[in-house]
Amino acid sequence: MTGKAMFAGSFDPLTLGHVNIIERSCRLFDELHVVLAVNMEKKCLFSEEERLSFLSAALAKFDNVKIASYSGLMVDYAKENGIGIMIRGVRGLSDFSYEFELAMNNKMINSSIETLFLPTDASFFLLRSSQIKEMASYKADVSNMVTKEVNEALLKKFS
Repeated sequence: MTGKAMFAGSFDPLTLGHVNIIERSCRLFDELHVVLAVNMEKKCLFSEEERLSFLSAALAKFDNVKIASYSGLMVDYAKENGIGIMIRGVRGLSDFSYEFELAMNNKMINSSIETLFLPTDASFFLLRSSQIKEMASYKADVSNMVTKEVNEALLKKFS
């Protein structure tokens, strides 16, 4: 495939599963926008600036990635940036059900948007940001689930 695609999420925190989806997507598209979805009503452990910093550190090696934050609808970001494909990572049926409904809603808002569902690699099947935060809060070792920068930040938050 060629062209532009986007992968959006709250990345609170960024996991190795996210990085895996991004890395694989980089091989499929000329340009990948990784968009931090900013939702002021969602209580995040890490600030927008911290999450952007984690993304920048983890994705510096990919020269076809553009990192941005956006507080509106992701279909609007896609339209504003000439992006026709939204990538969504899925781990199982519950993810797929939610993501499928989201894709249908996005399609109703902007019929030119296509959604590509990319299953996670098996080694990242169980990674969920919410579970990682909970485990880290109990001082569990999550270093094999997140980047070095995120692990250090979690240790600091929960020390």
